[in-house]
Amino acid sequence: MKQNKIILGSLCALGCETLFGLSYIFTKTATQNASPFALLGWRFLVAVVIMSICVAMGLVKVNLKGKSLRPLLLVALFSPCIYFIGETIGISHTTASESGVFLACIPVASLIASTLILKKRPSIMQVVGILITLAGVMLTIFAVGASSSLSIVGYLFLFVAVVSYALYSVFVEKATAYTETEITFVMLVVGAIVFGLLAVCDAVLNGTVIELIRLPFKENSFAIAVLYQGIGCSILAFFLSNVAIAKIGVNKTSSFIGVATVVSIIAGALLLKEEFSTYQIVGAIVIIIGVYTANSKVKNK
Repeated sequence: MKQNKIILGSLCALGCETLFGLSYIFTKTATQNASPFALLGWRFLVAVVIMSICVAMGLVKVNLKGKSLRPLLLVALFSPCIYFIGETIGISHTTASESGVFLACIPVASLIASTLILKKRPSIMQVVGILITLAGVMLTIFAVGASSSLSIVGYLFLFVAVVSYALYSVFVEKATAYTETEITFVMLVVGAIVFGLLAVCDAVLNGTVIELIRLPFKENSFAIAVLYQGIGCSILAFFLSNVAIAKIGVNKTSSFIGVATVVSIIAGALLLKEEFSTYQIVGAIVIIIGVYTANSKVKNK
């Protein structure tokens, strides 16, 4: 049963990062005609509506009666709320290479948070594997071409994103009184409220409220991106992430994050005809080696 638990958790982590890696394609096409907050607002609105329909039809079970919502609100505060705000603003103020390097540090931050808060000491192989994955991600990013923005604001928000994702992972593992479906549902509801308000405020300030409402019905690329990210990322990927953390823990789950980089590179090369260099291939191989190492069965003496 323990082996089945590990296999299930690993497959969920792999599926989650694959879905996030493919979202790069949809995000890039959608944000050409809309602001990031418009995409986030519509994404979480669609996700919470579909999830609510599934709950009402009995397809998924969510029973929060008599349970304290505080632990789940804490999870939702760190991700999606703080994480996506930090990531969105941070990326907008920095270069692609800089933001990639910062976000590649999430596994290391998760490992540190797990050690300090959950008192779970990582194995040597987990540490080595995560560091190898980090090196692979950085090699892949710098293969595209490193440049510097020297934006303190951008660096600060990316740092906040990294820390918030690590804390999200830790508090999901602590939320043992709730099912993965319940955690996902509360994350979606909070995300829909927060990003819906941010999208409306952004539209009011720019005088584009009507455009915000018409976007999914006017732009096919935006509608497709919203559906993919709402269903594929916000519902399915968040659910898979929560299952993975519950089954194999923060350290092993975070070691799979580099897979999203590999998937996004391959998808960009195949679908968007982006350049795919030898260094990127080497970086992808290093990332896969790192993920394998972090999840190997070798134990400490």
